[in-house]
Amino acid sequence: MTTATTPVRVLLADDEEMIRRGVQLILSHAEGIEVVAEAVNGEEAIALAAEHRPDVALVDIRMPVLDGLAAVPRLVALDPAPQVVMLTTFGDDQNVVRALRDGATGFLLKDEGPQELISAVRAAATGDAVLSPGVTGSVIRRMLSGGAEPPSAADPRITQLTDREREVLSMLGRGLSNADIARSLGIGVGTVKTHVGAILEKTGSTSRVQAALLAHQAGISPSGA
Repeated sequence: MTTATTPVRVLLADDEEMIRRGVQLILSHAEGIEVVAEAVNGEEAIALAAEHRPDVALVDIRMPVLDGLAAVPRLVALDPAPQVVMLTTFGDDQNVVRALRDGATGFLLKDEGPQELISAVRAAATGDAVLSPGVTGSVIRRMLSGGAEPPSAADPRITQLTDREREVLSMLGRGLSNADIARSLGIGVGTVKTHVGAILEKTGSTSRVQAALLAHQAGISPSGA
């Protein structure tokens, strides 16, 4: 976890040089962010992550030798493990779902604007899920199509939450960051973090993404969000 005086350390993994250059240029001009290593395939990304211990790894889904999908479980198994954000293209929902289930923090479309990229890196560094709004709904729907009986709002994991925690869970289901939730509810970011921690513990969710999925399954967040 980074502090106010420690820059967010980023590993960038993408086999396309122009993509790497563009992302590196954007992040190099962002205050408090430092690109510490660049990789062109998954194997290199894992080795560099172990060496440089980045806070955030931006990983392309499709790479030679070892693709980003295969790299995700090995990256999140590192100690310390980076927050892994997948770089993807519109319509690659199936691979995004696999990455999320394997432990990725979230996903970001490659054509997102500079400010969205910077915000995503900062959000991931603080433990926020990074879910591109343009494809969050379709990814959630694909994750819901696994065939298992979905929980309901009467599920014990839901009913034990306080009213405020249910509100926060609903917003997690919409892919909102801690800062966005704090602004919406008129409370502090620290208070939101406390609520999120309680939600994860009470529902048995291991990540914000899993909590977001639970919110959709239980009908707390609209599936089209």
